[in-house]
Amino acid sequence: MALTVNIENKGKEAFITLAGQLDSAAAPSFRDAVDQVFAQPEKPEKLIIIMNDLEYMASAGLRCLVFAKQKAGATVPIVLSGVTEEVYETIEMTGFHHSVEIVENYASNA
Repeated sequence: MALTVNIENKGKEAFITLAGQLDSAAAPSFRDAVDQVFAQPEKPEKLIIIMNDLEYMASAGLRCLVFAKQKAGATVPIVLSGVTEEVYETIEMTGFHHSVEIVENYASNA
């Protein structure tokens, strides 16, 4: 299954929803979405990446998450919501779970 990427802004929060498989072929779509979020004149105060329907994430997907963290900088927290067990194991193996907040279902305060 190909990757579907959707961007939505709610107040000061930016949401990127991922569905399908995040592999090397699909990684540019996710990177483009991250670029789009941080190219806006008013930067988000938080980036939430919705992963409920993300079936698979290859190492290219991890590189995209690192890219998102670099774009966000130290002042914009990243929340991963709805991470499947398989995807979580991939994130945990690299230690990246220490760099982001991981929640079952994100509840917006916006």
